Amino acid sequence: MRRREFIKLVAGSALVWPPTVRAQQLEQTRRIGLIINFPEGDKGAADRIEAFRQGLVAWGWIIDRNLRIETRWAADNPEQYRLYAEELVALGPDLIVASASHTVAILQRVTRTVPIVFANVIDPVGAGLVRSLSRPGGNTTGFTAFEYSIAGKWANLLKEVAPNLSRIAVLRDPTLAAGIGQFAAIQSSASSSGLDLMAIDHRDAGEIKRELAAFGSEPNGGVIVTAAGVGGLHLELIVSLTTQYRLPNLYPFRFYAQSGGLMTYGPNPLDAWTRAAGYVDRILKGELPANLPVQAPTKYELVINLKTSKALGLAVPQTLLATADEVIE
Repeated sequence: MRRREFIKLVAGSALVWPPTVRAQQLEQTRRIGLIINFPEGDKGAADRIEAFRQGLVAWGWIIDRNLRIETRWAADNPEQYRLYAEELVALGPDLIVASASHTVAILQRVTRTVPIVFANVIDPVGAGLVRSLSRPGGNTTGFTAFEYSIAGKWANLLKEVAPNLSRIAVLRDPTLAAGIGQFAAIQSSASSSGLDLMAIDHRDAGEIKRELAAFGSEPNGGVIVTAAGVGGLHLELIVSLTTQYRLPNLYPFRFYAQSGGLMTYGPNPLDAWTRAAGYVDRILKGELPANLPVQAPTKYELVINLKTSKALGLAVPQTLLATADEVIE
């Protein structure tokens, strides 16, 4: 075959080659890391990942074709956070997504160049993760879980369901700025209502069991679980103990009520993960995390589990039921 004829043949075949195949050849596969602060198999965490994946698809990404996600489950283990942070950074990702202040702080110690997007982090400024909400600076930005003022409403909501309430045990993580901040907001609200607060700072299941057993042995007590890994890791245990000792209980996120908790008030955590997908899209297309403001939730929701209220011997006021976003029968 002559050279000129060969060139014409190659050129012609390129013209008739299926456009989708040509597009796939030109497409660049991007890689992002994902560190989850729950144990693998956790239902609430699985729902968040699905919301994130659906958000990416809505922005036009095709997972496992032009976007690959490397997922690691840390189960709120500080050592696992460090190992997974180093492991993911070594893979050379375009970006890493994480939740929980612990995770983000460790990631920042490992890399100051790989972009980091967080979802459902409380007080990123107080934790030193960003310079400010409007101008985060550095390689990190994302979406907060809520403002501390929301935590200030929890004690009043619990008192509304249980009028005889006089004592509240607050499960928190005192090693986090968010754990301290949430407790302070609850304390401010509780003191004005004449409620006595006790902090339960343990992460160990056995210690939590002993503390709640001792607290539940006296009357007119209630429990608030703050937004921290402790509640998510020991959800079944806490729900079981508060039911056993007939302690009215309140949590920050919807999935706690869906798992048997009495009441929740806070943002829908799935929303932050869906919105995080939008920031991932913008960063992968060239924007800098430093220029993307940290955003707060746009909606807060009240969820009440009537089945749990009956087990606790509580009658939820109709006025409160009327304002609930969801009532679980």
